Amino acid sequence: MLERLRSDIVSSVYEPETRLKFADMTKRYDVGIGTLREGLSQLVSEGFVTLEAGKGFRVAPVSREELIEITEHFIELEKRALTDAIAHGDDDWESQIVAAHHRLSKIEKLPWAERMGFHSTWVERHRDFHRSLIAACQGAWLLRLRTLMFDQLDRYRFLTKMNPDGLGKRKFEEHRLIMEATLARDTDKAVKLIEDHIRDTSERVVKLL
Repeated sequence: MLERLRSDIVSSVYEPETRLKFADMTKRYDVGIGTLREGLSQLVSEGFVTLEAGKGFRVAPVSREELIEITEHFIELEKRALTDAIAHGDDDWESQIVAAHHRLSKIEKLPWAERMGFHSTWVERHRDFHRSLIAACQGAWLLRLRTLMFDQLDRYRFLTKMNPDGLGKRKFEEHRLIMEATLARDTDKAVKLIEDHIRDTSERVVKLL
């Protein structure tokens, strides 16, 4: 239930500041009030939900200032995780990156109109590709914090998902270059490319908020 609820918030099924009604949500997720309250409390601690006395739970608001802060934290975590993954990755890790990129590229090569028909699949494949890059990272807490920041950043990206400017051929090319630098074990180039990739995406979203 928790993962489904988090995913629904990240993907804007529940838009920012939407009141989360227990009656509706217990039916949607087929859980009791106690389980739902526990899940919502967890999401409060992760920053996806707010709780106001006497008013209940709401989806957390969004702002340019928060997006900028999230971006900076995520960049640092992602660069550290990628550096560690490059240092420890083996042949299986490399193969997983190639496979994840191949699956992603099959959608990214499509014309925009066709791509939107596969948007939910693209979301999963995009997440899998970025996760494959840092999968060999040895820091368990680093990966946990990085995943939290990825989800927070993804929530902002979803708010502008219908805008083709953020998902065009340029991003497809960036993914390929990041993969190649990572597989070449060129740490300096890989972390620079990943930082530019993340920062560019966030800057596009800031302009649309």
